[in-house]
Amino acid sequence: MYLRGNIPIKIHVSDGKKHDVNILDDIEFETNAFYLMDKGYTDFARLFDIDQFPAFFVISGKDNLKFKRVSSSPVNKKDGLRCDQKINLTGYKTSRLYPKALRRVKFYDAENQRTNVFLTNNFEVDALTIAMLYKSRWRLSYSSSG
Repeated sequence: MYLRGNIPIKIHVSDGKKHDVNILDDIEFETNAFYLMDKGYTDFARLFDIDQFPAFFVISGKDNLKFKRVSSSPVNKKDGLRCDQKINLTGYKTSRLYPKALRRVKFYDAENQRTNVFLTNNFEVDALTIAMLYKSRWRLSYSSSG
């Protein structure tokens, strides 16, 4: 697994009449690609489709998520990590829409002084990489040739 960069391969500009989460139906997924989304894209049936493709997602977690911790991995709190957990969804609907385990990573962003929770279907890369992938989702590099 490797990262190819942070340049979007597709940009969709809409009139704003279609809810963001519905855009997931229009994406042609790439095998083993990462899709980084904010919590407005939380739709566990669509996320399960990404998992089955197979591709990966990292999404900002909602505060009211119902889950059961299956296991925890040690984290380095000096890096800002607070937890790295394997979880199962326990909500009546969500547990049926996404029947597999998810990974829950909690990260304290000192730069912005806030704690973020991320959900992903990727258990291979380290927890800090998951947090940094999400944090860099809006970062664009500009250069000028003065």
